Formats: sequence, C-alpha cells, structure tokens
Amino acid sequence: MIEIICTNNNLKKEYPIGTTLQEIAEDMKVTSDYTILAAKVNNEVKSLHYEIYKNKVVHFIDATDISGYMIYERSLHFLLYKAVKELYPTQNLVIGHSISGGKYCEFEDAGFTVDEEVCKALEQRMRELVEQDIPFIREELPTKEALQIFEKEGLTNKKNLIEKRNYLYTSVYHLGDCINYFYGCLAPSTRYLRKFGLKPYGSGLLLMMPSRHHPNHLVNPAPSPKLFNIFSEYKTWNKILGISYVSDINRLIDEGNGTALLMLTEALQEKKIAQVADHIKEKGDVKIVLLSGPSSSGKTTTSKRVSLQLAVLGYFPVPVSMDNYFVERGHTPLDKDGKPDFEHLNAIDLDLFNSQMNDLIHGKEIDIPTFDFQQGTKVWKGNKLKLGPKGVLVIEGIHALNPALLPGLPQSQTFRIFASALTTIAIDRQNPIHTTDNRLIRRIIRDSKYRGYSAENTLLRWESVRKGETKWIFPYQENADEMFNSAICCELNIFKPFALQQLYKVTEASEAYSEARRLIKMLEYFTELPEKDVPHSSILREFFGGSVFKY
Repeated sequence: MIEIICTNNNLKKEYPIGTTLQEIAEDMKVTSDYTILAAKVNNEVKSLHYEIYKNKVVHFIDATDISGYMIYERSLHFLLYKAVKELYPTQNLVIGHSISGGKYCEFEDAGFTVDEEVCKALEQRMRELVEQDIPFIREELPTKEALQIFEKEGLTNKKNLIEKRNYLYTSVYHLGDCINYFYGCLAPSTRYLRKFGLKPYGSGLLLMMPSRHHPNHLVNPAPSPKLFNIFSEYKTWNKILGISYVSDINRLIDEGNGTALLMLTEALQEKKIAQVADHIKEKGDVKIVLLSGPSSSGKTTTSKRVSLQLAVLGYFPVPVSMDNYFVERGHTPLDKDGKPDFEHLNAIDLDLFNSQMNDLIHGKEIDIPTFDFQQGTKVWKGNKLKLGPKGVLVIEGIHALNPALLPGLPQSQTFRIFASALTTIAIDRQNPIHTTDNRLIRRIIRDSKYRGYSAENTLLRWESVRKGETKWIFPYQENADEMFNSAICCELNIFKPFALQQLYKVTEASEAYSEARRLIKMLEYFTELPEKDVPHSSILREFFGGSVFKY
C-alpha cells in the first residue's frame, strides 16, 4: 500500500501500488469548479492515467491552472490534427502563434483555401470525436521504433529533433488510429474538450480557445492586424532561410553555421531599427518617442538602439526608462491576493514622471532618478538630462502607450512603438513555442543577474506579470505607429545554459517546480550556441550581460 495526501481536500488515504490518479480523484471525491484535467504529483504534472508506486502529495488541477490550461491546449491541437488527417489527409497542419485570443493555424500547402466551409467541416468532425470519448494514450517505445513511426506518418521535423536527443525511449501519443508526439501531458480523452471554435483567419484559421480564468467560455477574439502582420513577416523570412523549426536551427549549429545565422538575424534587426528611425523622421516634428512592450521584450536596448539611429539622422535623442520611476517598494499597489502589483500603472510615480517629462519638453534640466531594484527605492546619482534643439525624448516602459501616462500629449509630436519578443520558431508543426515562454526565460536570466531574484521567485511572480500585461499593455498595442520584433531566432540556443543554471535550483517542494521542469524539458531540445559570438550591442546582452549599453 502507498499513502496519498491530497491537498485539494486535505485528505490522507492508502491505496494499492499502481493506483491511477483518476481512481484516486474519484475515490476521494475531489471536486472543482471546472473539469479536472490532470494532477501535480510532488509538484510535477502528471496525466490522470499516471499510476503511483510511492507515497506522494497530489493536487488535482483544471484549466484555470496554467499547467492544466496547457494540457487542454495541447489536447485540442491533437484533436484538430486528427480532424485534418481524416478530412484533408494530404494537408500538413501547422499550429502557430497565439493571436486574438486563439491559436493561428495554417497549412503548408499555400494553395489550400481555408474558408467558412472548411472550418465548419473541421469543427463538426472535432465535435463528433469529442462525443466518441476517445482516450489519449501515451506509449513508451524504443526511440528507434518511435522514429520509424514518425517517418511513416510524415512527422519529419519531430524525427529530426528527437533523434538528436540520444534517449533510449520516446513517448508516442495515440488518438484512435492517429499518432503524434506532444511535449507534455494530454487530457484523459476527447470528451474533456468541449470548448473551442474555428473561424477563417488570414490565410489559415483561428482555433478559438476557452478563457483560462473562465474555461466554460470562449475568449472573444480581438482584432490584432498589426501584430498579425509582424508575425507573418518574420515567419516568411524564416521560411526563406529554411529555419521554421528548432531542428533546423540545431542542424545549422551542428554544421558550424550557427554564428552566421546569429549575425544575419542581428543584421536584420538593426535594419528594422533603422527603418523605425526613418519613419520617425518622416512623420515630421516628433518630440517624444514612446516605446512599450511586455516584460522582458528588450525595451531598454531597443530604445537605446533607436536613439542611435535617430542620432545618425541628426537628432539628439534623450532616452528615459520608466523603470527608474517606480514608487518606493512599500508604496507599490497590491493585487487581490495582497501581493505587490508591479505592473499596475500606479506602481509608477506618476507625479514625478509627469513633472520631469514636462520640464524636459520645456527645455529645463532635470536630475533623473535611478531605481535600485535590490533595495526597492529610487536613488539620486546626479544624472542630469536636458532636451536641446533637435532633441527627442525616447521614453520606454510597459505603460508608454497608455494614454493615461502623459495626458494631453500632442499626437502630432509623438511616435509610438510596440516591441515584443515574437517567437516565430516552433518546436515542430504541432508544437509551437509560446512567446510568453521566450520572455519568461529572458526574465529568469535577467532577474537572477541584475535584480537579486531566484528563478523560483520569478516563476511565482509570472502569473501576476501576465495579468498586468493583459490589463495594462496589450489593450494599447494596436495603437502603435510601428511594431518591432525583438526576438532572435536562435536566442533560446544561446540562453539555454544561463536558464538551466537557474531552473535546476528550483526544488521539488516549490510550487514553481512544475513550471521549472516544463521549461527545462523544452530547453533540452535546443543545441547550445556559445554566447561569445553575440554582439555587444545585441538585445540579448540586456539579459545575461556584456552589453556596450549602460542600464
């Protein structure tokens, strides 16, 4: 017998060795406001099919938990994949980035037209599969056998990635007669997937997802044409270079061409920054450039590089970081859980910020503060700023596009930029890399180096950060005059050793353990690219050090 402690209802009970999580949930009568999808076993996410052989602490989760939501998402990807294979067997489904509250999906055959009829047929078939209650079955196979299956099924990008891992065994997932591979747990069966929708979007379709905080309701799609266009531009560029998937980048690194790829991507980014500066000049009498973006999008370095390009055009840019205007730590607004809400607009000392920006615009000299993140207070180091002739304020911060930041600002004299690390490289066709994961890894590295926060601390704060972005940043992104993608296609290959060093410190007893393990597993698929070749002006240097810029 084994002892199970269930934290959902604080019960402790003994079970025979090999009892599944599903059986334990039913026996303990675990309830939730929403459908239970999986469990955290000693803080590691496991499928409800998982059999337990030792004493464990178990917590059952639904889609309101980030791990549960990802399970729902992955399972829905497999459900759509099966519907496509049945109705359009010659088409290769590519599940891409998040957009408008859903997942943008397209087909490799550019000649395949996705219209209302196609979406209606796929959605109807998906709902039929849901009613059939088909189980998602995970099978451990010798890796050689798994690779043969992937080859037979046409899953070549999965085969190329997994054969480099040198693992003896590999998981294969079954949904009826359909086979695929996913990088994490799936739901027990199709009947768990009742909330979804399909609609034509761009040249593909939008897989509409349930709200994470209200899983019984679909997210209302919000138009994001500018964001969609920047994603599409970079994905097209990736295809030209032949680097759509992680295995493509790993291959280039193995062939000794990783540094060349890095230099090419950096050159493209510099050209984009120069174009932004050109557009600022074309607008005319611009006095203020406002640069916003979510956490760890490289706003600070982007603002400094935009400033350099403006200087080339004859301007005298004055960069200002809103991070230096945080209120004292003890005055930070609290969220509903009583935790500091650093993303709240009132986490900024608005009175001081508005006063000093107005002084600058009117030609006065100011003494700008520096925020000490370890001490949680502003310090004054005698840093003087003044806006002279041909001067342009370049203000960066998460609230820079919020109209409430600088009320009454003349629109004709402002230029707005939205920057984010928009990940356009996928693990494979049906396993995209979340842009939020890219930014989270950046933040883990930066926080440990510059802000005195452990990976555990950063992971536990991330939920609050995401809520703040949803409330304070993303509603204003489409107001931007220009969107800038700060991602480097091979950056996770570079960040890998820095991130792993911190993630391995998260212990099993931590609530952050499941997320740490998920990120560790994702990073295992990347071949390392040494950081020594990263230019010292690169946005990546903002996170692990060695930049020519002062922060």
